[in-house]
Amino acid sequence: MDELLGKKIPYSASAEQAVIGSMLIDSRCVPDVIEKVRGTDFYLKINRDIFDTVYAMFTYGQTIDPVTVIDQMKVRGVYTDTCERYMAEAMSMTPTAANVLEYAGIVKDRALLRNLGDAADEINKMVAEGSGEADVILESAERRIYDLRKDRNVGGLLPVSAVIDTVFDSLSEAAASGNKIPGLSTGLPDLDKATLGLNNTELILIAARPGMGKTSLALNIALYVGMILKKTVAFFSLEMSREQLVTRLLSRAAMVPSRNLLTGQLSENQWKAIAEAAQQMSASDIRIDDNPMLSVSDMNAACRRVPNLGLVLIDYLQLMQSAGSRHSWSNESRTQAVSDISRMLKIMAKELNVPVICLSQLNRAAEGRTDKRPMLSDLRESGAIEQDADVVLGLFREGYYNKDCETPNLAEAIILKNRKGQTGTVTLNWMPEYTTFTSYEGDREEDY
Repeated sequence: MDELLGKKIPYSASAEQAVIGSMLIDSRCVPDVIEKVRGTDFYLKINRDIFDTVYAMFTYGQTIDPVTVIDQMKVRGVYTDTCERYMAEAMSMTPTAANVLEYAGIVKDRALLRNLGDAADEINKMVAEGSGEADVILESAERRIYDLRKDRNVGGLLPVSAVIDTVFDSLSEAAASGNKIPGLSTGLPDLDKATLGLNNTELILIAARPGMGKTSLALNIALYVGMILKKTVAFFSLEMSREQLVTRLLSRAAMVPSRNLLTGQLSENQWKAIAEAAQQMSASDIRIDDNPMLSVSDMNAACRRVPNLGLVLIDYLQLMQSAGSRHSWSNESRTQAVSDISRMLKIMAKELNVPVICLSQLNRAAEGRTDKRPMLSDLRESGAIEQDADVVLGLFREGYYNKDCETPNLAEAIILKNRKGQTGTVTLNWMPEYTTFTSYEGDREEDY
């Protein structure tokens, strides 16, 4: 239709044919080709059909040659009378299979140009129809372009065979690395063992009453992922300023009491420790945004531009704005807004393909109980948050409520929900002078 209207469609029939011919001439190049292109990158239907057939045959370990491919095309119901003649022509017109990646690169480039054109058409259509405010259209446009940059399908159904390859790649990487956990480490081994680490696409909720150490635990994790694992960390703080957060990070990294940092009463050794910690922190890539008016869309758009992104942290959920909303909320509308936000956070984790940690306040229900340990029902506007989160971690310190207790500096990380495994409690050590958590070195008997 586009060609009938005089619109030039970017594609190279000769490059597409050369890719097909190369795979038929020498099946040893098939693994390299399927890493470079996919069926939807081919503009001509006959090339898509042949490529998808070869892809399926490769996935199931079948022999690939012109005869077997024709047979499988008949099985798949995509065979036509012209297929054999076309395949013979493709093989005869292909100079050599050695250049197949060059041909595949041309096919990929033309496919990207077509997709860019489609995206531009969609954006023009949204603008012309006035389908939403400018911010909403801009977010949609950015997401569309980001999907192209990341080489993802927007929606669409994928066959299990395509997903199996990805799963096996992940299994191979995990086996080769020797790690006991599949995700990023938090720097707290007992917590890693219980949760299996911070995994891509997961939404992890750290929930507690004020003063329990939610931000401290988040900073612990940010410091470890940024400084030790060398991943880029995006920290969105809707409550504390950048300077406050960096002061706390310095206190933890240098093991200098935060009070000394705030008052400036530092010994010579403490100055030296802070200088070394500051140098190490500067070499890491921990990025902080303290704009209190950010929405999930704002955060998502900012994270798309960050290379080597490994982790996103948000402090905290109840302070966030719903997309496009900047007004006060009634209880009912606020509950709906938080539901929307939690759902968008989960979508963001999937789109960015990184773990997203969000802090959340608990309501006052625990204050009226004898046992003040957090429960899932204590989550403010809890329904949607509980549903969307993959892991919910509740923090509890008995010493917060009873300073005369036997273990005022012990903390409990209570796993209230865990899609990957069991729930239970992990004991941590709370160091109030550094506002940080460390592994508990006492009794190692776990209850998870």
